[in-house]
Amino acid sequence: MNATFKNQFRIEIKALFSLTLPILIAQLAYTSMGFVDAMMAGHFSKHDLAAIALGNSIWIPIYLLMTGIILATTPKVANLFGACNNKEIGPLVRQSLWMAFFVVVVVIVLLLSAHPLLVFMGASEDTSLLTMKFLHGIACGMPAIAFYQVFRCLSDGIGRPKPSMVLGVIGLTLNIPVNYVMVFGKLGFPAMGGAGCGIASASVMWFMCFGFVWWISYGHAYKSCEIFKRFDMPNWKVIGDLLRIGVPIGVAVFTEASIFSVIALLIAKLGDDVVSGHMIALNFSSLVFMVPLAISIAITVRVGQAMGRKDAVAARFSASVGVVVAFVLAFISMSLMLIFRENVAALYTKDHTVLMLASHLIIFAALYQLPDAIQVTCAGALRGYQDTGIIMFITVVSYWVIAMPIGYSLGLTHFWGDPQGPAGFWTSLIIGLAFASVMLGMRFLYQSRRQIRMLSYS
Repeated sequence: MNATFKNQFRIEIKALFSLTLPILIAQLAYTSMGFVDAMMAGHFSKHDLAAIALGNSIWIPIYLLMTGIILATTPKVANLFGACNNKEIGPLVRQSLWMAFFVVVVVIVLLLSAHPLLVFMGASEDTSLLTMKFLHGIACGMPAIAFYQVFRCLSDGIGRPKPSMVLGVIGLTLNIPVNYVMVFGKLGFPAMGGAGCGIASASVMWFMCFGFVWWISYGHAYKSCEIFKRFDMPNWKVIGDLLRIGVPIGVAVFTEASIFSVIALLIAKLGDDVVSGHMIALNFSSLVFMVPLAISIAITVRVGQAMGRKDAVAARFSASVGVVVAFVLAFISMSLMLIFRENVAALYTKDHTVLMLASHLIIFAALYQLPDAIQVTCAGALRGYQDTGIIMFITVVSYWVIAMPIGYSLGLTHFWGDPQGPAGFWTSLIIGLAFASVMLGMRFLYQSRRQIRMLSYS
């Protein structure tokens, strides 16, 4: 390894982590808000906790679909920023805000129409009504989430992830007392239980949204983008181009989120101990996943900016370094999970049966980290190239064509021998993710080489 390569590698690592760390902190802050909701509702009553759990199973996949669509803004902004074409960023972001508005209208209608779905899921009428009150509160905050996500994509795209980190931490800090006031009825407010969680979350969402508007309005880094210089009417061509990139991202994210919801429903009949063990492994795995996810977003920014500069070689180098770093970190986390799996399970429960089941499933969750890190970072690189249709196709095939049938047959039938329960589903997810990591890796290699050839001939 020569000195020039070492220097380039060191520079890229520094740039990658300067983006990744704030993004990771922001992601952890957002995730922790859901934990606060569950904790507050659980202390109010188990009935309210059940309503929050049902509400989360409905609104979070829809939220991920929406934010995935809006994520198209990041590579577009990064491309313009890399090309030093900052004047075009403002018009693009204004069209992204229009896109977010139209998408969020559909999302609100879906949330407010969720009662028949709750009945179909077998929820009691009392629980359904409480869940709907929670969802009404969340729906009030959805426009704020949508616009906040646009501003976050703008900020990430120009290499400024600090605002989303700061606002995420402030939002989490604010969410705790506001939840307490709304749930338990303090400062003259009535005790609203789980419904109060929805109102509290919506209030914090609007605070964070207006906080980002203030930051963009007065932050020096955003001046040249002229985000709020004028009001633009919808430009359907630009919005259509954003949707072309964003819809496949949203569908891919929704596909991943929805399969875990379906698995939870399928194993529910195996008993509370089995479900609890599975949820412990899934919850901890999701927490660890925040690291490669943050790296993936950073890769999108680095690749998008490099392509804006017409430097396809730098784009491939940035993505390759990011994938390698994510793989190394995933190997470390996998090793630690395998060694300390019983200690991890003990953080969640003292019940011996659940602890043993969770410890066993954490083995699968640990092995899951390697292919998951590769597929999410390769997907991040492809988003930077604005090549998102293939991500959706590979994700749908990996989860629903490969993983789900194998998981169902392994976990709940005698087709391969005795049913393995959640271990069968985890095995199938590893198989599906291995397929996705190989296919997305191949697509990244193809796309990076293609871009280098195209730019060399231009």
